[in-house]
Amino acid sequence: MRRQSGLSSNLLVIMSDEHQAKAMGCSGHPFVQTPRLDALAARGMRFSDAVTPSPICVPARASFATGSYVHDIGLWDNAMPYCGQSGGWGHALQDNGIKVESIGKLHYRANGDPAGFDVEHIPMMVADGVGMVWASIRDPRERHVTGRRMLGDEIGPGLSKYNRYDLDIVDRTCEWLSDQSPAADPWCLFVGLVAPHFPLVVPKEWFDLYPEELVKDVKLHPSAGYRQHPWVRLQNEFMDTEKRFRDQAERLAARSAYFGLCSFLDHNVGRILDALDGAGLADSTTVVYTSDHGDNVGARGLWGKSNMYEESVAVPLIMAGPGVSPGACSTPVSLVDLSATIVDHFGLAHDSGKPGRSLYEIAAAECDRKRTVFSEYHAAGSVSGAFMVRDGRWKLIHYVGFEPEFFDLIEDPEETVNLAGRAEQSKIQSTMLERLRSICDPEAVDRQAHMDQAALVSRHGGRDAALQLGAKGATPVPKG
Repeated sequence: MRRQSGLSSNLLVIMSDEHQAKAMGCSGHPFVQTPRLDALAARGMRFSDAVTPSPICVPARASFATGSYVHDIGLWDNAMPYCGQSGGWGHALQDNGIKVESIGKLHYRANGDPAGFDVEHIPMMVADGVGMVWASIRDPRERHVTGRRMLGDEIGPGLSKYNRYDLDIVDRTCEWLSDQSPAADPWCLFVGLVAPHFPLVVPKEWFDLYPEELVKDVKLHPSAGYRQHPWVRLQNEFMDTEKRFRDQAERLAARSAYFGLCSFLDHNVGRILDALDGAGLADSTTVVYTSDHGDNVGARGLWGKSNMYEESVAVPLIMAGPGVSPGACSTPVSLVDLSATIVDHFGLAHDSGKPGRSLYEIAAAECDRKRTVFSEYHAAGSVSGAFMVRDGRWKLIHYVGFEPEFFDLIEDPEETVNLAGRAEQSKIQSTMLERLRSICDPEAVDRQAHMDQAALVSRHGGRDAALQLGAKGATPVPKG
């Protein structure tokens, strides 16, 4: 796959929210129906080992926007949104006169911030410009475990505000594409869709694709004897969804709704691609599809994101268009690489001080299964920082103050056997720890995150005041 030379094609980047990398037909899922994404992957390049730089919305999106790791920009959690304070790919395009706009979810601070877009159409930002300050309380003695279920009060078939917002985003995107002339200078459009993010409500036609008998199997469930890692257990206790289901039927309905939202998302991506074709832009536009992070969907008794297992930290990543050779690339990559790719697509120089590398270059080179990718988590429910490094086979999860987890993703892709501490893997585990420490000092980073979050809570008036700031569940859709 060659790098684009100069301004040769438009770039359409579609980012969903909370789409598990495995939940696509082209990823080999046994029953999830995603025909439009599968078709996109068939004519393009699918990066099979892609990860998020942080498995939670706001830090992941800030990292993607800037091409920098979370610990380098200090935007640790969902109360520290991006506002353009650290330049990124959008600013690089603007500085070079390239039209760059967004439609839909950004999860930055506020419309009007210099965040790298000429225009932000119907953007979703953090609640009230401050986000979830209550989740910045890291001390387990002070945090407040809410009785409200993060996934939402209702689960099952229906039409949520998020569904309506996605439909509005798609309508606006189709209109935007129809207004573009095929003869105009190349542009970049970022489209932020919400599905399959909770609330787990989806129109009935998609919910009905996934009956109970299809979704009943869940791996490593605690009811079958699985014991959660101590760090994971403490993080999950903050908002334990599994304990808040009304009954088994509702738990299964949650899985049906999640997978239904994946198919609803696929349908919406298809509408956008049809509009691109209808506007005569399909042959001159490169399309990228990805997500900000994944979702556990009940594995290990966990829901949502916020940990380093593949269900949460892996993301789908597909690129198709002029100069993109069809195939699959198993070199490990990250959303910071996608950030570098956007700059490279338009023939601009990428900041060599940032960790990303263009996907054009990665795909054109021989597969490098030993390439290291990195993720970190310092947000809601975490009593200490969690860090992950992985290559094509080995994966180390380093928890500050807790024993690590270590997996062989070739022999054990479902991460069922923790190899940490085993003598036969001690050398490679040490090597992976060295790779982590070459990226950051996890203990120092953890201390800095705690200090910054404590200072944030203090600025907002202390613990009691912080508990009242920010959405208590899913971020509200924009007004108007």
